[in-house]
Amino acid sequence: MSGAALGLEIVFVFFLALFLLHRYGDFKKQHRLVIVGTLLAWYLCFLIVFILPLDVSTTIYNRCKHAAANSSPPENSNITGLYATATPAPRILLPFMQSYARSGGFSITGKIKTALIENAIYYGTYLLIFGAFLIYVAVNPHLHLEWNQLQTIGIAAANTWGLFLLVLLLGYGLVEIPRSYWNGAKRGYLLMKTYFKAAKLMTEKADAEETLEDVMEEVRKVSESIKYNHPLRKCVDTILKKCPTEYQEKMGRNMDDYEDFDEKHNTYPSEKSLVKLHKQVIYSVQRHRRTQVQWQILLEQAFYLEDVAKNETSATHQFVHTFQSPEPENRFVQYFYSPAVEWYWECLLRPWFYRILAVVLSVFSVIVVWSECTFFSTTPVLSLFAVFIQLAEKTYNYIYIEIACFLSIFFLSICVYSTVFRIRVFNYYYLASHHQTDAYSLLFSGMLFCRLTPPLCLNFLGLTHMDSSISHQNTQPTAYTSIMGSMKVLSFIADGFYIYYPMLVVILCIATYFSLGTRCLNLLGFQQFMGDNDMTSDLVDEGKELIRREKRKRQRQEEGENRRREWKERYGHNREDSTRNRNVHVDPKESNFSEMSTTRSASKYTRANNRTERDRIELLQDVEPLDFNAEAFTDDPLESESGSKQKTTGIPWRYCGFGSRPQQ
Repeated sequence: MSGAALGLEIVFVFFLALFLLHRYGDFKKQHRLVIVGTLLAWYLCFLIVFILPLDVSTTIYNRCKHAAANSSPPENSNITGLYATATPAPRILLPFMQSYARSGGFSITGKIKTALIENAIYYGTYLLIFGAFLIYVAVNPHLHLEWNQLQTIGIAAANTWGLFLLVLLLGYGLVEIPRSYWNGAKRGYLLMKTYFKAAKLMTEKADAEETLEDVMEEVRKVSESIKYNHPLRKCVDTILKKCPTEYQEKMGRNMDDYEDFDEKHNTYPSEKSLVKLHKQVIYSVQRHRRTQVQWQILLEQAFYLEDVAKNETSATHQFVHTFQSPEPENRFVQYFYSPAVEWYWECLLRPWFYRILAVVLSVFSVIVVWSECTFFSTTPVLSLFAVFIQLAEKTYNYIYIEIACFLSIFFLSICVYSTVFRIRVFNYYYLASHHQTDAYSLLFSGMLFCRLTPPLCLNFLGLTHMDSSISHQNTQPTAYTSIMGSMKVLSFIADGFYIYYPMLVVILCIATYFSLGTRCLNLLGFQQFMGDNDMTSDLVDEGKELIRREKRKRQRQEEGENRRREWKERYGHNREDSTRNRNVHVDPKESNFSEMSTTRSASKYTRANNRTERDRIELLQDVEPLDFNAEAFTDDPLESESGSKQKTTGIPWRYCGFGSRPQQ
């Protein structure tokens, strides 16, 4: 049973990681190594989290089975081998690939050189600290360290740094996730926050456009200065390929200028400056494209929230959209998700569902906070996670153990990993959905997952008292602790930092609940959404006006498209029939005048030798069919008054194609 469950989890987690990567990354435009490296990191980290409940239930089963036989239980070789394969794989490649992807070099050798230099500078500091520690140990005669002890110190250092990040992200997620669902039930709050985001995004969008214009101006100057036969022209062509299409058409490649370059009299950019410019082009184009896509997505969200607000008072209980989707919808979804079902879900059921879900998640958050503060107590057992697991162990309910472990570790993972997807460090690190995340941010997220997953799993095992350093029992360890080691690595860390530092999650939860971080950022000038702030109100009003303008613009576009569609449906396929009917209903005077017009037009067409005359004939052929029995009309009010006294027959003179009005 465990083997089948393990196989299903391996397949499911792979497609889950692939789906998330497809949502944030761009498989077509990003380098394959970036996609493979990020997918490997996400997949292996998620896989460790998903198979940990199976590891716990299998370990408890082996303990109970071999306790009755009075023998030492064997390790689970399948899960142990999987842990050994999954744990160290992504950590080695991601830092180098991150620097490689961010490099602006024009060749593979240049990018590798840049990546090596950056990693040497970054990790050289760690080597200096570690080298100083080794020198101190070697000089001190009272200290003797073996290889196993050095490995233990390395694991302790990695887990300590990961636990530091884990508690910070966990304290934020435990409060923010339930609160986000509670606020999601309030339509007015969501609409105001969307207006606020629209105002901020418009500022960022304008800044991105301005930055792109400045960078494109630099590219234009470089392209004009470096001619076709310059040795660095290939680098310029590489930069031009990264520019948007409209800028490429404007700048061109200057292939019509065959003036040779003169190194003595002219100054040309160096290759180093071109590498820097190449890096700026990649960054500015990515940012500009991201803001454009995010603006369109935010507009759709704002329009939909406004539609929900309007439909809440609908007496027909039918959801009506302001703008219809241009692409055809799935008939199966459209059949079950009808306007009536959509109204009941959006206007009636969804707010209550979000409130109930927020309450349930809040209960889970309280359980986690309590357990984080009491998991070190073994007599009595105060950690609720450990209480539930031990009760199920006494009743030999292994399915319940696996389900309880899965829900617990899944909630902890959601609180931590969702924060990784939400945080934004200016434009240096930003995971943007709808395929708008750059390669650097994708690889950086993979590095964060690799650093957070081991301490997350060790923290969960400590909460459930499955770690021997917490339970103080000489029992069979889990497959994870047998590979990664337990929290009992160094006594002063295991008995101090690992015990008391997780208690800080209480302080972080309180700070998150009162939005202390948001208020600090707001005071520093980084506008954040604060419901009781004047700056927030100004940005909300500004965003509301921006959405209103875009809505009017969208309505005018749809009205124009509808008129053109009606024109095509009415006259596009019946032009010959309308012409035939026009000749049948014309009176003798109109017939003579029509024949004269047709003859003159035909003769003019045969005599025409230039493009202007042919265009005039084509315009006459595409003109709207007229009713020749109707009165002639004109845009001039004076002609309208004179025409009202007598009935004019025949084709109005301005539709005949003549240069002047026909003589009476």
